[in-house]
Amino acid sequence: MSKSKAKILSLPITNHANYNAETERQENVIGVRIDEARRKAGLSLVDFSALLRQYGVTMSPSGINKWAKGSALPNAYQLVAVCHALDLDVDVSYFCSSHTPALNDAGLAKVREYKDDLIASGKYKPQPKVVSILKYIEMPVSNLAVSAGTGEFLDEGNFEMVSFPEKSVPKGADFGVRVSGDSMEPVYHDGQIVWVEECETLAVGEVGIFVYDGDGYLKVYSEQEPNEQQRDAFTDSYGCLHMQPVMLSYNQAYEPKAIMPDSRFQVVGRVL
Repeated sequence: MSKSKAKILSLPITNHANYNAETERQENVIGVRIDEARRKAGLSLVDFSALLRQYGVTMSPSGINKWAKGSALPNAYQLVAVCHALDLDVDVSYFCSSHTPALNDAGLAKVREYKDDLIASGKYKPQPKVVSILKYIEMPVSNLAVSAGTGEFLDEGNFEMVSFPEKSVPKGADFGVRVSGDSMEPVYHDGQIVWVEECETLAVGEVGIFVYDGDGYLKVYSEQEPNEQQRDAFTDSYGCLHMQPVMLSYNQAYEPKAIMPDSRFQVVGRVL
């Protein structure tokens, strides 16, 4: 079977294949182009400064003059504003030293006229962008923050219904709770709403909401073997020793909080 030879395709070389940003910067091509367009528009430095403010650029006349001299340059957003202010309907090649216009001023004027006619006809406008409509859902959020010295956020009367974008609420969330304090920094922040899936148990390492002696907590669930003084309290009637729950903080400034025997401890849910 004969093998077909691969064809070598020659790639077209653009006019700017040898573009060198450092060389262009040293020659201040962008600054010179802006200054030429400003003068062509008949604008003084003061007039141009006032015009740019309408496009969100606050630049003094002396600052604009620095562009012309090359001691400073506009950032990308300022350059776009300059193009709008000076009505520069150009491509990036306009700001290259090798730029040679394909049309003179009269030809460019005819192009603009033809463009305006096409737009006015209504036949050549691009299709409007499809804007997705955000769907909102109402979720119960506790009025009381965790780690705020109370576990009463479980009471139905302490919840309010709040609307959220549907996509911002994790699947499986049953309610939201506001964070209080910095014990879970840098992952969870003061005032942040965390979403909770109700459950009664957690695996070691999972973040959950807990009630401990009436106080609400947002912590990492962990376990440890009880010490000798507490072993009896964590041993059931069958003689089986159970691990002692421990609440951990991400913020290392907070000590682990071991759950003491005969205290009221409840897993409220898993933080999603």
